[in-house]
Amino acid sequence: MSIKLRELIRSIRACKTAAEERAVIARECALIRTAFKEEDNQFRHRNVAKLLFIHMMGYPTHFGQMECLKLIASSKFPEKRVGYLGLTQLLDEHTEVLMLVTNSVKNDMSHDNQYINGLALCALGNIANAEMCRALAREVEKMMSSTNPYIKKKAALCAMRIVRKVEEIEDKFNGRVASLLEDRNHGVLISGCSLLTTLLEINPDYIPEFRRHIHTLVRCLRNMVTSGYANAAEYDIAGITDPFLQAKILRLLRLLGTGSVDASDEMNDILAQVATNTEGTKNTGNAILYECVLTIMSIEAESGLRVLGINILGRFLQSRDNNIRYVALATLQRVVNVDLKAVQRHRATIIDCLKDSDVSIRKRALEVAYALINEENIKNMSKELLNYLLVAETDFKEDLCSRICLAVERYAPNRRWQIDTLIKVMSLGGNFVKDDQREKFCRVVASTPELHSYTVIKLYFNMKESLVQEALVNVGVWCIGEFGDHLVSGRAIGPDNQPIRVSPAEVVDILQDVAKKPPNPEKAHATQCLVASALVKLVTRCPSEVDRIRKTLRRFESSLNTDLQQRSCEFLELLEREWDGSRAGILDRMPVPEGDIGGGDSRAIGDSSIDEVHKSSGPAPINGGGGGGGGGGNDLLDLTDLLDGPSTTPSAAPAPTQMAAPVGGGGGGDLLDLLGGGGGAPAAAAPAVSAGASDLGLLGDIFGGSPAPAAAPAGAVEAPPMIAFEKAGLRVTFHPKKEADGSSTILAKFRNDLDAPMTNFVFEVAVPKFVRLTVHPATGQVLPPHIDAVTQTLSCLNSTNGEKGLLMKLRIGYVVNGQPVQEMGQVAGFPPGY
Repeated sequence: MSIKLRELIRSIRACKTAAEERAVIARECALIRTAFKEEDNQFRHRNVAKLLFIHMMGYPTHFGQMECLKLIASSKFPEKRVGYLGLTQLLDEHTEVLMLVTNSVKNDMSHDNQYINGLALCALGNIANAEMCRALAREVEKMMSSTNPYIKKKAALCAMRIVRKVEEIEDKFNGRVASLLEDRNHGVLISGCSLLTTLLEINPDYIPEFRRHIHTLVRCLRNMVTSGYANAAEYDIAGITDPFLQAKILRLLRLLGTGSVDASDEMNDILAQVATNTEGTKNTGNAILYECVLTIMSIEAESGLRVLGINILGRFLQSRDNNIRYVALATLQRVVNVDLKAVQRHRATIIDCLKDSDVSIRKRALEVAYALINEENIKNMSKELLNYLLVAETDFKEDLCSRICLAVERYAPNRRWQIDTLIKVMSLGGNFVKDDQREKFCRVVASTPELHSYTVIKLYFNMKESLVQEALVNVGVWCIGEFGDHLVSGRAIGPDNQPIRVSPAEVVDILQDVAKKPPNPEKAHATQCLVASALVKLVTRCPSEVDRIRKTLRRFESSLNTDLQQRSCEFLELLEREWDGSRAGILDRMPVPEGDIGGGDSRAIGDSSIDEVHKSSGPAPINGGGGGGGGGGNDLLDLTDLLDGPSTTPSAAPAPTQMAAPVGGGGGGDLLDLLGGGGGAPAAAAPAVSAGASDLGLLGDIFGGSPAPAAAPAGAVEAPPMIAFEKAGLRVTFHPKKEADGSSTILAKFRNDLDAPMTNFVFEVAVPKFVRLTVHPATGQVLPPHIDAVTQTLSCLNSTNGEKGLLMKLRIGYVVNGQPVQEMGQVAGFPPGY
């Protein structure tokens, strides 16, 4: 004979080892099997109860399933109760023997004893499969009409199971919902709300049909919120009348009010009452307020009610309970798109949550803060996030950097601000910026030629301060290699109105420092590969440092890393004499992908100065442009006065004339004053966006397919070409065209008649102050030998309407055979009206 359940529990608890416990369980299971075989009816319910405990401990008990069915068929209530309990625990809806109990359940549902009815309904509601639901649906429907609340509420919950399992009879209980919702018993009410919620979730098409019950639900909720409910003292929890029923009703109202203005109007008043009358000092009240806020934000509520709901979440954020704060942040993230302005009022509190000691709250607060960012507050929010980046924990910085980069990419007001902010991110948390964000930064820089000079100078000085941030070093090395000519040109002016001078030796020094001590030793070879690529590109940009570059590459040649070794060998081969003719084109700037060009043009550039480059009268790009002295803010000087020319229009020339470029002498001095002297006005200049021969993928082709200006509108008149400058193998030809709107477009073509390429080519133009000049980017910075592949477009607008003729002064700079050359010139003789 087996022992009692209490004794079994005591003996199991006394076991000191798992093996000892298994031995006790095995011995008892053997005794139970023997009792089952002997048909011991007297202790069958005790044995099944012990099997339930053994099942809870994780041991197999399938051999007792049939005994549960025998107990259910018993006429004694204690045995029937244990049998149903065993049925729900030892069997599931997929057990084959479950169909054998269908008839017993049906009989018990029609029993005179309400508790036996309850046992049958509970078992059906927990483990019934589709076949049992179809067979017993009629009985359940009848029991929903019972006047006994105990049976009625259990039948409603059982109906939920049937609705979920059998789709074709989901409408069988629709007619019984009204009586459930109008019952005064809280148990029946909460069961009715659960059944209706299930029906609406399974089939949303029923929502319009059941909106007629909104008035009943509102009345019930109002009674609980204001005057209490009849016989509701037993449901009071922490001063709240039946919070479980209130939460169920609020969830149901949420479904009924979604997408309906009329239905939402019926709920507005009661929702406002719940939101204002419910105390939020305890969890019970907070639960009701939470459900109320979700309902307010889900329906078509009034704007004032939505503000009230978001203010409740704001109070949650100030709670000391981390669970409540987490719930508030999670809810704010869901509703931020519903009423962004109301959520913005709590922005400071949300930002404070970023400093919470709980990592889950910090992560949730970051997601909400990111959702709050838009075009209007991007600057303030980025500042807050950058401040937090300074003190954020290491394991949190990667996610934070990623969020900032994504927000800046999406909402940046202009390219200048975007580049500035990304550089700050990389300066503060560069070791946590992902590779794809670094690539995007390089694409933004490459597709914005107006900011090449600004970006490379800023990155250079940031790298001089610190070389410990990996992302900053990587993008800095890349930019120095691509745009190093802007760094050493000396044309940029700092905040003190003094030129920013960086020698080629300093540029190579910083690259060597990076190669010697990479920011991340684990990725040292990748950083050194970037340094090698940058060094070889500096061969054409800093020709005086070729020997140092060659020595550094030779050290890389013996690296154990095969990629770095191969690159170095190839780069050293490229420095041999047989590559002199094509080296400049090979080492030209990397072309910008076509997909990035549209993105670069679709957003404003912003202020392209570093407080260092003077602005011309037109929107001429400044990278590599001429910088003047302290008088950069003044208008351009009148060139007719400088040239001692007449103030009226010069006589028309019958044919285009060539203006010889002065060599030394006064003309050069005048232009020196104008373009780079102490008190002159600035010159409009636009360096090349890309360079190289046509077969190397010019950025000029990417930006427009052809360097020629767009097709002339009706009325445009094109003048014959004129040679503007010719000296030392360089010829500049102007192709002027008068537009219909009175402006002039001049296409300048540059031809190199030498056998060696001209690199670092910069073409600068100054005009009288009565002319508005726009200099568009050149199609290249390298002039290949014996070809005029590089062009540049000038747009002019003469404010005197032709009373004064167009005059230009030129300054041209380039490097040929490693020697820098700078030439001056002046151009007159434009056709009348220009």
